[in-house]
Amino acid sequence: MIHGMRDEQNMKRMGALRKLLPITSATFLIGWLAIAGVPPFAGFWSKDEILLYAWERSPILWFVGVFTALLTAYYMTRQIMLVFFGQPRWNDAHAESSDSHEAEVHESADDAAHDVHADDAHDDHAHAKPHESPWSMTLPLVVLAAFSIVGGLLNLPFGDAWHVLGNFLQPVLELETANGPISLEAKSTVSSGGKFALAGIAAAAALGGVAAGVLLWRRSVDRPELEPAVLQNAWYVDATLARAVSGPVTKAAEGAAWYDKFAIDGAVEGVADGVGGTGRLLRTVQNGFVRSYALIMVAGIVGILVFLGLVAR
Repeated sequence: MIHGMRDEQNMKRMGALRKLLPITSATFLIGWLAIAGVPPFAGFWSKDEILLYAWERSPILWFVGVFTALLTAYYMTRQIMLVFFGQPRWNDAHAESSDSHEAEVHESADDAAHDVHADDAHDDHAHAKPHESPWSMTLPLVVLAAFSIVGGLLNLPFGDAWHVLGNFLQPVLELETANGPISLEAKSTVSSGGKFALAGIAAAAALGGVAAGVLLWRRSVDRPELEPAVLQNAWYVDATLARAVSGPVTKAAEGAAWYDKFAIDGAVEGVADGVGGTGRLLRTVQNGFVRSYALIMVAGIVGILVFLGLVAR
């Protein structure tokens, strides 16, 4: 979707894309129904089995799982409504971007020619419609969508004979203990009637989340009463982590930078500066003048004679 929208990631600047991106839209819708846990898609069977074993451990865990499944169905439906249905808002988004660009152009009269060319290029980009991705991107989507439909058949909860995937992996998922082998595939103790009841509740939760998403987001993309600041800021998780981590990490990085600059680079550059200084000092006596070399030779001879005279004495 981001590729088809030319790197746009704001869902509120999309809308009505199911006709312009038919393959991506169809596979996305299938993935939506699967991850929402709508039967008979693959996601329903995997979630149902997880919820079944959660029920056996604790009804509280089961309730948390069902509520989470409902939320998943809701926010995925919200995404579907904003991206694929409703009115096309990508024209408005491009118009806003184009207007802001024109304002920038008029602010700089000195660079008028350059800005006009940039504005023309921007207009070409802005008025290009969202487009379908090439087959190298859509083919994997089709394969994944197909498995999202039939993948659940690999491990249906209707008895051991239906656990095709579990039976296939049995030799791998087997632990040897002092009392013999233990299979990692859990065995449910819930009755058949209980399984159907739990599955029905899970399916109802998924459908309820889908219905809530459709009812709340089919008419408007701006619902401030449903988007409080805590949700717009992702529960402040990123901000909290940034404040907790950035301080110590920044100080450590600054310390490492100082050590690198003054200790490591300082030592290397110090050696280089010492060699360079020594070279510059020695270069003063290698000036190419014969008279300088003769003077050095005379000074050397005088020095030797003085040394010999002192030793003889």
